[in-house]
Amino acid sequence: MTNIPSVNLADFLSEDPKRKQKFVNEIGSAYEEIGFVALNHHFLDEKLIDQLYTQVKAFFDLPEEIKKKYEREDLGGQRGYISFGKEHAKGKKEGDLKEFWHFGQEPDEDADLKEDYPENIKVEELPQFNEAGMEAYKMLEKTGIYVLRALALYIGLNEYYFDYWASNGNSILRPIHYPPIESEPKGAVRAGAHGDINLITLLMGASAGGLQVKRKDGEWIDAKPKENELVINVGDMLERHTNNKLRSTIHRVVNPPKEEWDKPRYSIPFFLHPRSDMRLDCLEECIDENNPKQYEDITAGEFLHQRLVEIGLIKE
Repeated sequence: MTNIPSVNLADFLSEDPKRKQKFVNEIGSAYEEIGFVALNHHFLDEKLIDQLYTQVKAFFDLPEEIKKKYEREDLGGQRGYISFGKEHAKGKKEGDLKEFWHFGQEPDEDADLKEDYPENIKVEELPQFNEAGMEAYKMLEKTGIYVLRALALYIGLNEYYFDYWASNGNSILRPIHYPPIESEPKGAVRAGAHGDINLITLLMGASAGGLQVKRKDGEWIDAKPKENELVINVGDMLERHTNNKLRSTIHRVVNPPKEEWDKPRYSIPFFLHPRSDMRLDCLEECIDENNPKQYEDITAGEFLHQRLVEIGLIKE
C-alpha cells in the first residue's frame, strides 16, 4: 500500500443496499488495516472551502499583537488562537512549527448537555471568519456522523449508535498555519508523529504536502488525496472503544525540502469528539478470546483531559 484507500460516501447514501454494504466493508477494512481513507462526495462544497481558506489566510496574516488578543490561556486551548510552538506531540518537548485557531460546538437549544462548552471567540477584524468557520464545522460534523454510521454497522452495532453522542459533541475545527521555515529547526517538525485524541478526524486538503501515515510494517507513506477528497482517520477514542479493532494510526507533518522552506502550509482538520459523558469502555462486540479487553473503563471527558495535559495545552 503506497497511498491511503479512497471511498465514496455516495455509495453509503444510495438506496442500493449492495452499494451501502460495499462502503461499509471498504471503510471498515481500511480502518482495520491502516486507519485512514480519502473520502469523496462529502457535504462540503468547493465554494465553502475556498471561502474558509480565504478567511483563514487573512486571519494568520494579521499582526501578531492582534492575533494574541484572541489567545485565552484559561481555556486550555479549547477556543480561539493558539500561538506558534505551544503544542507538542505526546512525549516530545519541542513545540510543533505551527499556530492555529479553534472553533468549537454551538449546541442546539434542546441538546441537554451535561457540560457547558466555552463560547466561540469572535474576530472583530474579519466579520466573515466565524461565519465561514461554523458553516464548515456543521458540514464536517454531518459528514462525520454518516461515517460513524457506517462504522457502527461494520462493528455490528445499531446504525445510529453514535448519533446522540456525536451530535452536539465536543468537536473542534482547527485551521492551522505552518509558517515558512527560516532556519534549520532543532528537532522540531511541522507536526510531530502522533495519534489523534478524538473519535475520527476529517481533514480538508492541505495547501501543500507533508502529511505522512505510518503503515503496520513501520514504513511512512505520503497521504495524497485527490482534489476535493477529505482525509478521514480513526482517533484514539475510537480505537479504545473498539478494543483496537479500528486503528488510530500514527501520522505526522514533515518539513518540506529546503528549497520549499519559504512556502507556508495551511491545513484545516475537524476533530469529531463525542459528548464528554460518553463511555469509551471496550465494546463487547470487539472482545473475544483472541482479543481480550485491552483498556480500563473511562469517559470521553476524562480521556480528553488526560491527553490535553500530555500535549501541553493544559498545565497541571
